[in-house]
Amino acid sequence: MYFFLCNLAFLDISSTSVTLPKLLDIFLRKRQYISAVGCFTQMYLFLALASVEFFLLAAMAYDRYVAICHPLRYAIIITQRLCVLMAAGTWIFGFLDPVINTVLISHFSYCRSNEINHFFCDPSALLTMSCSRTHTFESMSYILGSFVPFPCFITTLTSYVYIISTILKIRSTEGRHKAFSTCFSHLTVVILFYGILMCLYMRPASMQSLDQNKLFALLYNVLIPMFNPMIYSLKNREVKGALRKVFNRKLDC
Repeated sequence: MYFFLCNLAFLDISSTSVTLPKLLDIFLRKRQYISAVGCFTQMYLFLALASVEFFLLAAMAYDRYVAICHPLRYAIIITQRLCVLMAAGTWIFGFLDPVINTVLISHFSYCRSNEINHFFCDPSALLTMSCSRTHTFESMSYILGSFVPFPCFITTLTSYVYIISTILKIRSTEGRHKAFSTCFSHLTVVILFYGILMCLYMRPASMQSLDQNKLFALLYNVLIPMFNPMIYSLKNREVKGALRKVFNRKLDC
């Protein structure tokens, strides 16, 4: 579990480093420009790290599934070699996934305004600037884009169906609470991650607006990386004690 948490922590640092430094540079230094190479690089890294998170959350869900449903065989199934292979596959396939989309977008003609109506180089914002025909690309990108999220979502969902059914079969209340506490943090992260992405990409076209998309994209870029360490730290007794002291001080004031 801690091995995958290290990967998740590095992923959160990387994802925020892709978009936020440039955004802060725009706000603080008023340098409101980005080169074409920098823009497409930022877009590729954003898409790649999003794909990595899909794979990583699915791998962590499988790890929790084995821990809850097959606890006596956990050390045999989840070996160090398997952990390394899953982590390596997560990063390799995650960075391979957006290559085609990035190459195609970079070859479009951009003859309209060069002002990106977004706080980073989002693919949808770039497509609105293109004067090329993008209908075929958009249809293809939806198909290619489902190759990673859908299987990862099914894997994660199936793992938690088995986990919850196993927890409900435990007779003692203490045993159910202990078993559920081992996967509560990951389940919270999964709900937060997929919830924001569904609000961003799966709303009906009639309900979508550019300002709302920018808001959900900001939540995805800032909220998730900020909340992930907080959610996992809540299981730590020292962190809980520190939070109680902070709340007690506020109540006394």
